[in-house]
Amino acid sequence: MSGGVLVIIPTYNESESLPGVIGRVRASVPDADILVADDNSPDGTGRLADGLAASDPHIHVLHRPGKEGLGQAYLAGFAWGLERGYDVLVEMDADGSHRPEELPRLLAQIPHSDVVLGSRWVPGGAVVNWPVSRRILSQGGSLYTRLALGIPTRDATGGYRAYRASALAELDLATVDSNGYCFQIDLLWRALQRGLVVREVPITFVEREVGTSKMSGRIVREALVNVARWGAGHRLRQISGRS
Repeated sequence: MSGGVLVIIPTYNESESLPGVIGRVRASVPDADILVADDNSPDGTGRLADGLAASDPHIHVLHRPGKEGLGQAYLAGFAWGLERGYDVLVEMDADGSHRPEELPRLLAQIPHSDVVLGSRWVPGGAVVNWPVSRRILSQGGSLYTRLALGIPTRDATGGYRAYRASALAELDLATVDSNGYCFQIDLLWRALQRGLVVREVPITFVEREVGTSKMSGRIVREALVNVARWGAGHRLRQISGRS
């Protein structure tokens, strides 16, 4: 492979939703390739993905030894795609919450951007079937991140993204140790610190209809602690630079 778009879809027990999501990606962006990064799902998601890949050369499967978290799955997917020379690497959930039909909207901004974020919280963005508590958690997390890090991004935790390969090469991915949804903040923060062009486009986020959410208290705590640490370090460097 040389050039082109790779859509990375991490999976853990997503056998019910994965075939439909892959079918929608193939219909929406027919020239894109798909990499399913499966964390040895007990429900057979990896075997299912192998079956899909056997009948479609645009589909690939990366089998990982066990459940190591979202961040590690994406890092493995990035490494796979960068080694094979893809120009654009996309993050997409396996549960259908990131609508594949909106991917062309993200890709249309890549010629003008290094990183394109699908944003729920810019004008035109929306969420569907979320309880008030989940909306407060997401919007509150993005607000907390904006204030702690001093960044303008409206949706700092969203996971529907497109990266130029050249941008990923600047983010020092070997030093990323965040996982969960904090991983998304980490990469965004690195991109902004390096002066990369980050653009948000509106998306409609649809809560999953099958399977179970991977959100947990541990994931939230990781984000709160790391964002506070990054923000404090940034302000100390600013103060040191002025003294």
